[in-house]
Amino acid sequence: MHLSRRTFLAAATTTAACTSTADLTTTPPAATTAPRLDTGFERLAASGYKQLGSQKIGIVTNPTGITRDARHIVDVMHTDDRVDLRAVFGPEHGFRGTAQAGGSEGRHDDPATGLPVYDTYLKSGRPLADIFTASGVDTIVFDIQDVGARFYTYVWTMYDCMEAAQLAGKRFVVLDRPNPVTGRSAEGPVLHKEFATFVGRQPISQAHGMTVAELARLFNGEFLTTPVPLETVLMSGWKRSRFYDTSGLPWVPPSPNMPTPDSALVYSGTCLFEGTNLSEGRGTTRPFELLGAEGIDRRWAAAANELDLPGAHFREAYFAPTFSKFQGKTIGGVQIHVHDRAAYDPVRTGIGLLVTARKVWSGFAWRSDNWIDKLTGSARVRTMIDAGADTDDVVAGWQEELAAFRRVRKEYLLYR
Repeated sequence: MHLSRRTFLAAATTTAACTSTADLTTTPPAATTAPRLDTGFERLAASGYKQLGSQKIGIVTNPTGITRDARHIVDVMHTDDRVDLRAVFGPEHGFRGTAQAGGSEGRHDDPATGLPVYDTYLKSGRPLADIFTASGVDTIVFDIQDVGARFYTYVWTMYDCMEAAQLAGKRFVVLDRPNPVTGRSAEGPVLHKEFATFVGRQPISQAHGMTVAELARLFNGEFLTTPVPLETVLMSGWKRSRFYDTSGLPWVPPSPNMPTPDSALVYSGTCLFEGTNLSEGRGTTRPFELLGAEGIDRRWAAAANELDLPGAHFREAYFAPTFSKFQGKTIGGVQIHVHDRAAYDPVRTGIGLLVTARKVWSGFAWRSDNWIDKLTGSARVRTMIDAGADTDDVVAGWQEELAAFRRVRKEYLLYR
């Protein structure tokens, strides 16, 4: 892993430029018992949108950009005379969230507000900068709920938009939201740059344990060739140990196959099954918690339970996906039941399930495009499992690079 260690001097300029709203950009005070959690948007709105000033605003968001009372922030801002909202930018799945994985909603005018909606999906660099320029906005705001995994594409939409905003001469403001699976630790392999794709642009760990505001500062300080003028509006009431279902905030699926916080809890490990010929549970009511294929029997659940992976039990399960792999066919496999989420390690669990699936099912195969390498960030996991390595050996293989990333990550953490 190669991480730059430059100092981001532009932060001083940003701080000086917004002294009137310094309370929004500093770390919130220590939380008390059961504190109310206010998102970055709620704190921005409470300030009268002072950080946006009189500038023309464009916002990168999707259905997760909502208030505590479940109103969409675009609808709220559109009717508020204190905000000059001019455009919306939609990521994968679209602004209103109607597209499945690998799709978007394209360029259109939003029926609810009449605002132009521009498609950012798979756009980056100068083409995306040209979209920002054509929109006529001065400041790009980002507000999307992440789920804490490197290969969840919204954080790379943010990265691409930061880079494009810099090229277009725009400010960039990130409104923070919780990491739903906590921010206690970074886990898993770190991306090797030669494997960079839209499911991983830069060398961060598979489960990064950061919020989007923390990631934005890390991207600006470590990876962008020229930093963008960046401001962040932090949450109040969030602690690194806090799971989403303790927040009091409504859960909106960030994507069609992320229906609950339980899905997010396992996702950074079991999404690895996208790189195999097994179903990762798409087309069921429990995506990423149900895994299986034709011909798998109860031996898999037994083998997984024998690993004694912390915080999880594995149940023999049978299901029939309504779309995606094995559509309409009844298949066998496992369901993950997390009984101690504080102890649960999703990445180790995902590796353990890959190792045991390969051992008990003769039909196991990687996707022919080696998608698993893009998800894990190198060829190491695939080649080690193919060579017969056990779970502990595979996990040990990334510890040195993970320790290096954790040291860098620590410098950008904004909450206790």
